[in-house]
Amino acid sequence: MTTQRLFASTLFVVGVAAASAAFARQGATPRAPATDLDALMERAVAHRDQNWKKLSQYVLDEREDVEVRGPGDALMLGDHREYTWFIRDRFFVRSPVRANGVAIGEPDRLAYEQRWLKQEQGRQAARDRQAARNGTSPAPAPADPAGSAGDMSAFLQQTREPRFISAGYFLEFDFEPGNYYLAGRETLNGKPVLRVEYYPTNLFDDRRNRRVQNRDQDRNPKQDEIQRQMNKTALVTLWVDPSSAEILKSAFDNLGLDFIPGGWLLRFTDFRATIEMIEPFPDVWLPSTLDMRLAVTLATGVYNMKYNLTYHDYKQADVKSTLRPR
Repeated sequence: MTTQRLFASTLFVVGVAAASAAFARQGATPRAPATDLDALMERAVAHRDQNWKKLSQYVLDEREDVEVRGPGDALMLGDHREYTWFIRDRFFVRSPVRANGVAIGEPDRLAYEQRWLKQEQGRQAARDRQAARNGTSPAPAPADPAGSAGDMSAFLQQTREPRFISAGYFLEFDFEPGNYYLAGRETLNGKPVLRVEYYPTNLFDDRRNRRVQNRDQDRNPKQDEIQRQMNKTALVTLWVDPSSAEILKSAFDNLGLDFIPGGWLLRFTDFRATIEMIEPFPDVWLPSTLDMRLAVTLATGVYNMKYNLTYHDYKQADVKSTLRPR
């Protein structure tokens, strides 16, 4: 990897991490009493968290695009990869298909799949250990490794969402009554929707993570201040179908990130993140696109970064058979 490519890649990762670590705890006083909009959003958030479980047996394809452009719109990094997802040993596995237009060889693909499966098994083992520490025993997995459709569904119900769902829902938030405001009525993909502005109070509090909670005594006071500022400037726009209470699109726009340390070296001048959903199966809404754009100004000029995930060709899977990527 050239020095220029390494710099661009590092800049992109740092920029996205800093921006997405900045969505936060806004200090506005919640409204009272609860409104009809609050009731709608309570249903919408519940639907979001349960949607993928309505139909656990499916496979899909994915495209991942990363692009970094420097001053004068010069391309510094362009990376385009394609994957397919399938079920193996009761886990969703991500399998590489092409990298920048070149087909992935069988040995490399199998090695990637094995690493991914091992990571997912490790994540599940960690969740089981956490459940044991919390005094709740995880439900036993089905005895049949191949799994019937019913067994697969039961197994997936007891685990956290697969990683393509986690990525699609990276703007995860808890239901907060009083923090939603009706901004208008629009039409999205032929559906009448409500455009709702959401002002979160606790979206970027890393202490929701138990491991961070256990290290509170070592926290830097500046960290709390940064999170407070992140939450204060956070605005999420949601497009909600009022008839089904489904969130069809969400967007995070124009964060004010001047408070982030290191302003003498770099300044975040623009940030936008958008998630769109599709209905590949009746009454089942799943991620379609995740698009993130970030602009950073350095002494040498403006650097624009784009990251896009596209999930497509959702298909019902026969979990009794071995599923292989195309």
